[in-house]
Amino acid sequence: MSHTVDSAVSAVRTYIEQHRAVFLDDLAEWLRIPSVSAQPDHAPDVRRSADWLAATLRKTGFPTTEVWPTPGAPAVFAEWPSDDPEAPTVLVYGHHDVQPAAREDGWDSEPFEPVVRENRLYARGAADDKGQVFFHTLGVRAHLAATGRTAPAVHLKLLIEGEEESGSPHFRALVEQHAGRLAAEAVIVSDTGMWSEDTPTVCTGMRGLAECEIRLHGPDQDIHSGSFGGAVPNPATAAARLVAALHDEHARVAVPGFYDGIVELTDQERELFAELPFDEKEWLRTAKSHATHGEAGHTTLERVWARPTAEVNGIGGGYQGPGSKTIIPSSAMVKLSFRLVAGQDPDHIEKVVRDWAAQQVPDGIRQEITFSAATRPCLTPLDHPALQSVVRAMGRAFEKPVLFTREGGSGPAADLQEVLGAPVLFLGISVPSDGWHAPNEKAEIDLLLKGVETTAHLWGDLADTWRRAP
Repeated sequence: MSHTVDSAVSAVRTYIEQHRAVFLDDLAEWLRIPSVSAQPDHAPDVRRSADWLAATLRKTGFPTTEVWPTPGAPAVFAEWPSDDPEAPTVLVYGHHDVQPAAREDGWDSEPFEPVVRENRLYARGAADDKGQVFFHTLGVRAHLAATGRTAPAVHLKLLIEGEEESGSPHFRALVEQHAGRLAAEAVIVSDTGMWSEDTPTVCTGMRGLAECEIRLHGPDQDIHSGSFGGAVPNPATAAARLVAALHDEHARVAVPGFYDGIVELTDQERELFAELPFDEKEWLRTAKSHATHGEAGHTTLERVWARPTAEVNGIGGGYQGPGSKTIIPSSAMVKLSFRLVAGQDPDHIEKVVRDWAAQQVPDGIRQEITFSAATRPCLTPLDHPALQSVVRAMGRAFEKPVLFTREGGSGPAADLQEVLGAPVLFLGISVPSDGWHAPNEKAEIDLLLKGVETTAHLWGDLADTWRRAP
């Protein structure tokens, strides 16, 4: 690092250390609010969480803070314009609702009474996602202190959702309603994590999700298998055949048209994935599984991050009780989910799955197929300038090379990318041991402060990157 960079890093770290105790006290106060969006009894708490955050952002310095109602739980919007009218606009996304938690679930302490043990902050929401939202408050103040600015180097906006843990049922409509207010050149999602404490990483994409339930109806009621078996179609057999036809012998999805348009992994991405210190045996232990399996020609990480999948989530039909009941059941069902990668369109996936399923069903079986609301995939290319800004800022904070991952799950980030037309960058500092959704959820305090430091460097780097752009 140059002397100038060393000075900037030192100034940021000094400011963070001076304000560390207040930062943790304020975060603990927010964590005490049980903002469980999935439980109606906690609706007042979710509203209280939104009000608390809006007030805190106002004290942080954001001149505009608003609580946005939805048909469900409220979101929080905040905005702090830069002094430079030519500066880029950046939108930070996170969520302030949390998963349900109770002491009897296996917590060592009360889940909504934060405690610090061995430099770890234990509480529901410490990592997912209040801690990762909150590091932006101290980060922007450290950015101002280190640069002497009175406003951020970018036009900074925050959108903190209140229903992410309930499936974000009203999020897309909220983004569409306020698209003008939310307009940005880049979106930063702080609801993700890194590979490990010793390996800082940036996520470059998330898979999408399409889900369906297929119900198969045969006889109008359960009928005797001795009197009618072998002479009429059995919906349970049809369900089994449908599931068996889902993949080919190479574990590729056998639905015609399923892979249309996908963005294939580049050689560079495959090489970068291979640099990660991946222990497959340890991964299998985490997965509570005994062997890997999946699409031929791809590694385990490639399969869970960058390849589309089809999974059977449930299958049933006929008699399930003890002993036997010699029937042909009147109905059967299959639940399927499809993880989608960049280039796949959920509407197209629904069409090809419907066409495929119809071809699997024999005469005499009536099929009903229902799709849930889909989530689109999102991906930011490795060479995108905004992504490189995130990598540089994290590298300055951690003083280590930053590697790349993707996320195998799904989230609302794709709605932001699609509606706002802006690239999505993932900035998270949580690690797998933080136990999202589990008892004893925690955040590593040193990593929270590295998140603060990363954002303190990020806004200036993004502004400089935009100024240099042709």
